[in-house]
Amino acid sequence: MPYQFPDHFLWGASTAAHQVEGNNTNCDSWVMENLKGTRYKEPSGIAVDHYRLYREDIERLAALGLNSYRFSIEWARIEPEEGRFDEAAMGHCRDVLRTCRNLNVTPVVTLHHFTSPQWLISAGGWESEDTPARFARYCAHVMSQLGDQIPYVCTINEANTPIGIDKVIKQFQQGGSASAQVGMNMDFQEQMRNYYAELSKAFGLPPQEVHTFLSPRSEEGLHIIFQSHVEARAAIRQVSPNTKIGLSMSLFDFQSVPGGEEQAAHELHEEFLQFLPYMEDDDFFALQNYSREIYGPEGLIPVPGDRERTQMGYEFYPEALENVIRCASKHLNKPIIVTENGVATDDDTHRVAFIDQALKGVAACITDGIPVKGYLHWSLLDNFEWQLGFSKRFGLIEVDHQTQKRTPKPSAYHLGKIARTNTINTV
Repeated sequence: MPYQFPDHFLWGASTAAHQVEGNNTNCDSWVMENLKGTRYKEPSGIAVDHYRLYREDIERLAALGLNSYRFSIEWARIEPEEGRFDEAAMGHCRDVLRTCRNLNVTPVVTLHHFTSPQWLISAGGWESEDTPARFARYCAHVMSQLGDQIPYVCTINEANTPIGIDKVIKQFQQGGSASAQVGMNMDFQEQMRNYYAELSKAFGLPPQEVHTFLSPRSEEGLHIIFQSHVEARAAIRQVSPNTKIGLSMSLFDFQSVPGGEEQAAHELHEEFLQFLPYMEDDDFFALQNYSREIYGPEGLIPVPGDRERTQMGYEFYPEALENVIRCASKHLNKPIIVTENGVATDDDTHRVAFIDQALKGVAACITDGIPVKGYLHWSLLDNFEWQLGFSKRFGLIEVDHQTQKRTPKPSAYHLGKIARTNTINTV
């Protein structure tokens, strides 16, 4: 199948700091992974040792033919105690960016990817009215020193994810079943109450006052997340005016059968449309998609038994990406960068097929004039998938968790060939 993409298209892959770097000991997730009765299958530990091996990982990305790397900077490393910024951690980030520049790889940087400093959670976390100012201060510190090396920055990864978590909780409370949505294998009820008791001890707060980014959200808490984006954007513009700023959102392709149209429209509003005012002044939209959801008169329809499921429980449906791009473009008149799209599977031939179908949809959108500026596959490396541990395989590059040996999969070479065939220019 021929691909038609513009010059300067960003071809790349993505990672998140906590999922690949290892020994992120000052963040909230580290606490939760190591608690008695933890809901995590296993702790992250050294993850895939990317904090030490980042140079060869980025070299591998470039050698494949990719020209862009999306990664995150870890707030808990930069500001391990409130108001104290770690210059060694900043130096590490500076060298990651230098490595990208030397290899002609365009960095797309995310400043918050799910994990937060432990001190922030003890200070009220993502329900505290002080969090937007604290987050903006951190972003300003990073971008004042590194912004001239960062052409694209996402303030927050998947700012709407807490909505999906609330849905999973409600499904369990109502006695229903839920797939491993949003990467969290959530088993609540009595075990969860015991877990939160341990969590409250760790952060010195009552259980109901422990508010990590991935905790259930109040309406005010949702506002705090998006207001953090607004204040961070303003702070970044002051210190790094040439950096393009966006927000990352995770969206399903919301579909319906007769009788489910109103419910599907409600889900789109709840997860995307209600937040459009917060993004009006952004420079681009960072879009993330993995599958679809289909709604009927009774609500969400389970994935039919004859449809392939991924390791995450999603329906294998790469066609969703085109639909979500078209939907986002209709409602938000901004350039789009696909910052995550991929599939968890041990069968790499399915990953190749997923990439082909997803890119066919991206190309169709571009042909129709939608300004899609890049496709960054999730993920570069097999990594730590939060509560599910290391068992889910999203990577273009296989990682032996025992030896840390890297082996590019056929899908890595496949995506690299597509990139080289079309363009390897960077922005």
